[in-house]
Amino acid sequence: MRHQKKHNALGRTSSHRKAMLANMSNSLIMHKRVNTTLAKAKELRTFVEPVLTIAKEDTTHSRRTAFAILSDKEAVKELFRVVAPKIATRPGGYTRILKTGARPGDNSNMCFIELVDFNELMLGTSEAKAAEEKAKPTTRRSRKKKTDGGAEGTAEKAPKAKKKKEAEAGE
Repeated sequence: MRHQKKHNALGRTSSHRKAMLANMSNSLIMHKRVNTTLAKAKELRTFVEPVLTIAKEDTTHSRRTAFAILSDKEAVKELFRVVAPKIATRPGGYTRILKTGARPGDNSNMCFIELVDFNELMLGTSEAKAAEEKAKPTTRRSRKKKTDGGAEGTAEKAPKAKKKKEAEAGE
């Protein structure tokens, strides 16, 4: 029976799984986004969100607790200096999982797991919109519209046609 088995073992021993999740947490904190399998992402979410909650309070105790879990000095610095101030007002749900399809080799479900407050494109900030506008190609698919010279040419022909009509009417 499967009573009280809440985590996915991911085919690893306990120590291997803990080390792998700690490394993935470090990568997520440093790079703000990680590409992985869906099963690992779901496990990583349950592993890293309590660490992010701990980081919201910047005390010596919380830093030591985060270091005990992550085991990487640089990741802890990044967590408390950059990540924690951005997530300070968020009541939970610090990560987002975006499914990207199947991996070609073994058909595993792949996804991105990212920190919610660090994806500027989804936040819709003005900086992100400016970057998006800049990334758009500037080529035009339609032909150029007629210039003013073309419009003047038609305007000149109209009075001549009028004069011709007047001349014909006068004769």
